[in-house]
Amino acid sequence: MALPVYLFAQPAAPPSRPNIVFILADDLGWSDIGCYGNPSISTPNLNKLAREGMLFSDAYAPAPICSPSRAAFLTGKSPARLHFEFVSKPDGSKAPAGTRLQQPAYPRDLPLEEITLAEAIDSTYATGFFGKWHLTQENDRYLGWGDTFGPLQQGFDKGSEGLGSHPYAYSKEEKKTFGNFQRGEYPEDALTGEAVAFLKSVKGRPFLLYYSMYYVHTPVQTRCRWLYDKYKKLQGAAATEKSIHYAAFVETMDGYVGQLLEALEETGQAENTVVIFTSDNGGHPSFTARGKLKGSKWNLYEGGVRVPMIVRWPGVVKPGSICRIPVTGVDVFPTICSITGAKTDPPRARDGADITPLLRDPSGAGWKREMLYWHFPYYHPDFVNTKPQSSIREGRYKLLYFYEEGRTELYDLSRDPGEGRDLSLAMPGKAARMKDSLFDELQKVKARFPLVRN
Repeated sequence: MALPVYLFAQPAAPPSRPNIVFILADDLGWSDIGCYGNPSISTPNLNKLAREGMLFSDAYAPAPICSPSRAAFLTGKSPARLHFEFVSKPDGSKAPAGTRLQQPAYPRDLPLEEITLAEAIDSTYATGFFGKWHLTQENDRYLGWGDTFGPLQQGFDKGSEGLGSHPYAYSKEEKKTFGNFQRGEYPEDALTGEAVAFLKSVKGRPFLLYYSMYYVHTPVQTRCRWLYDKYKKLQGAAATEKSIHYAAFVETMDGYVGQLLEALEETGQAENTVVIFTSDNGGHPSFTARGKLKGSKWNLYEGGVRVPMIVRWPGVVKPGSICRIPVTGVDVFPTICSITGAKTDPPRARDGADITPLLRDPSGAGWKREMLYWHFPYYHPDFVNTKPQSSIREGRYKLLYFYEEGRTELYDLSRDPGEGRDLSLAMPGKAARMKDSLFDELQKVKARFPLVRN
């Protein structure tokens, strides 16, 4: 689908010591919002953010699943380097039975020795984390922060793990009913309210706000009858209950993003704030708007890792601009460090790149990166029957490697973004070179691999 092009005046000179608002959606697919070409779901706030900022057409999550992406956003290290390639699991969690290969042990906690964004940023910045952490299984409590491995132990000054209005927090009665909400009204979301309160509390001090939404993750069930009726009518007779509720969820998420951005305006901080919006992985296969992309959450095809990404930086980013250079969520850490002047000490190996040159010039003139790679050495039999796989993108070409069969697939994304024509047999030399590059990189970061069972 074609992406819109907006033309606006050149930006003015950038302000100094900007604030940072990082907004992370959960399971939002690449083409699930209007500014990425979706005509059927209303996302006016994100569309406005794209008009005022830069839209990335080829932005990628660090992983096709939640926890490893979140670890990479916070540390600037790839999931392969971190050995955090799957969702955080309690001790003793069992791998799928009957598999040909033995997958690595599940990750449990993000180690405290990892330097997070909040620890790297200048200490004069106020830091707040609100929402989903999902980087620990301390106390074996699903999505709980714990007392040792949560954001408050990893450099953030304030925060809340509250579930807000997401169905995670629904009572038994609420799971079966609609609430009394008027047209245009969304359920009050305490998590968004706490993030807004943080914005209003940091006066005269630069800040980093990490707003980690639970939307649009399952269970997907809106309590707004007006939204349900709206999308049931729009989607017609062929609509499923899941697709109706999901569309309502996406619009609700957009509404909460709008509340946060409105608070920035009201406090007079918008002009000196960099806003970054993205998703932790691709959409759920049951209801995401796939568009032209193949795959979904839990696999390494484009639909599993390509995600929306919008950056608004008044005075630097040209409003309505589009960057078509591939970038990844691992870039968030070094980019924010660059914007805020943060320095990590001692220097540590990281995998992301500072993309501020692209924010100033989306053509990428003088900016070069050889490749992007992903590593998912696990089985996930639910919905998509994923088996251990890794992938690499070099320029317009992308290669996937499947460990069970020792098989590769090669695609030219410039001509085949839907990954429908495998070129590995037609271009064996190219496939072999890219496979070698992939494994060279994985060896450099001491990645864990699935092993042949004894």
